[in-house]
Amino acid sequence: MVPSFLSLSFSSLGLWASGLILVLGFLKLIHLLLRRQTLAKAMDKFPGPPTHWLFGHALEIQETGSLDKVVSWAHQFPYAHPLWFGQFIGFLNIYEPDYAKAVYSRGDPKAPDVYDFFLQWIGRGLLVLEGPKWLQHRKLLTPGFHYDVLKPYVAVFTESTRIMLDKWEEKAREGKSFDIFCDVGHMALNTLMKCTFGRGDTGLGHRDSSYYLAVSDLTLLMQQRLVSFQYHNDFIYWLTPHGRRFLRACQVAHDHTDQVIRERKAALQDEKVRKKIQNRRHLDFLDILLGARDAEMGKTWPFLPDAYSPAGETDEDDIKLSDADLRAEVDTFMFEGHDTTTSGISWFLYCMALYPEHQHRCREEVREILGDQDFFQWDDLGKMTYLTMCIKESFRLYPPVPQVYRQLSKPVTFVDGRSLPAGSLISMHIYALHRNSAVWPDPEVFDSLRFSTENASKRHPFAFMPFSAGPRNCIGQQFAMSEMKVVTAMCLLRFEFSLDPSRLPIKMPQLVLRSKNGFHLHLKPLGPGSGK
Repeated sequence: MVPSFLSLSFSSLGLWASGLILVLGFLKLIHLLLRRQTLAKAMDKFPGPPTHWLFGHALEIQETGSLDKVVSWAHQFPYAHPLWFGQFIGFLNIYEPDYAKAVYSRGDPKAPDVYDFFLQWIGRGLLVLEGPKWLQHRKLLTPGFHYDVLKPYVAVFTESTRIMLDKWEEKAREGKSFDIFCDVGHMALNTLMKCTFGRGDTGLGHRDSSYYLAVSDLTLLMQQRLVSFQYHNDFIYWLTPHGRRFLRACQVAHDHTDQVIRERKAALQDEKVRKKIQNRRHLDFLDILLGARDAEMGKTWPFLPDAYSPAGETDEDDIKLSDADLRAEVDTFMFEGHDTTTSGISWFLYCMALYPEHQHRCREEVREILGDQDFFQWDDLGKMTYLTMCIKESFRLYPPVPQVYRQLSKPVTFVDGRSLPAGSLISMHIYALHRNSAVWPDPEVFDSLRFSTENASKRHPFAFMPFSAGPRNCIGQQFAMSEMKVVTAMCLLRFEFSLDPSRLPIKMPQLVLRSKNGFHLHLKPLGPGSGK
């Protein structure tokens, strides 16, 4: 039997706990209301589309056709307009080159209201870092994307693509259209596994296979969380089955990365192993990261690109690349390099199927470049002039990342005299920018000649931003473009692509621009002489 004074104590404790929860909830509500008032006041000079009393513009943004809805708003409200996700998160949505330059020529940090969702998986890597630490990481990692490092990756891209094309050869024999997206995603992730850890799915152990599946799972789960407003609160999200599944996948990914880093660091203490790496046909991203850290501390790694020499030159703060930093950068590279490449390749092949005259011209160009060779070489990529123009035009119409976000670290004044204070949130709507009729005549028309040297030189430098722009642009864009060229060239040599009119892709913006119903194309093999 429980004593009466204990019953009273429990009762009082329950009342106190309930009261505390109510007070904290009330304070949180006050904070949200004050923040909304601040954001709304900052954007009061910018008219925009009407908002729902509770959801803001969120319902319209989640509908099919939302990207073209924003383009229609861009016609109605030149330069920019407010964009509300619910009642408490409001961005100034911009889609005009001078507005983009005003923000993206600076180094403002990513908006935490969006990118904090990424932290549990990728940690504080280059994507979300800010200030001196971001600058130090950027300086350390930039040589890892030097052309001397990228050159040998052409063989990696070729090997992974060939595996995918052999699968397509079998599927094409059935004479039916099929969805290419999953196969492209598998190829892109396989390539990243080789370029990051030095291995691919042809030689995956159980641990590697688990990591491979975890990365696929995490990408999907994060996309689902972003568009599900009930999952935006961390406390609530971690209690849901969806959140617990995300945490389990994070643990698998982190355990794998940590173990590979430990094993590689231990192995590199052996001089024979270091010489073996030096003589290997390509370095992987982890080699570069470990070499960058040792270069910071004054050690010389002879197989690193010249950009890392002389060793030991660091910022005054002398920030070291810790084990946590290593894991964050590896996980960031895997995250950023997987789905974006998958999206870019899939939309490009759709464009080639939609515009056969461009497909034919690209094929003739790469066929002439390949000549009697069995494989493409690094120097061949620079000769793919027309293919590159078509890739860029597909990026314009279907940017892999359709929207990116920043938080202003200081006030900004735009070209028309309107301004925003520090702390304001910016949404750069790349999709709407790329279809801005004031910048791009006939924006819905696929015209590769927009990217001829002559035409590109006349255009505003912030009119085309598939890899963002300014000091925080995508550090891996040269890697991505090299992979895109090799993969698409090999695809066009092996197959002729045509549409399935009954299953055209439906644009669906998430973390990357996807298709709601996949990418169903007809593939016609061109014979053994075409694909080499």
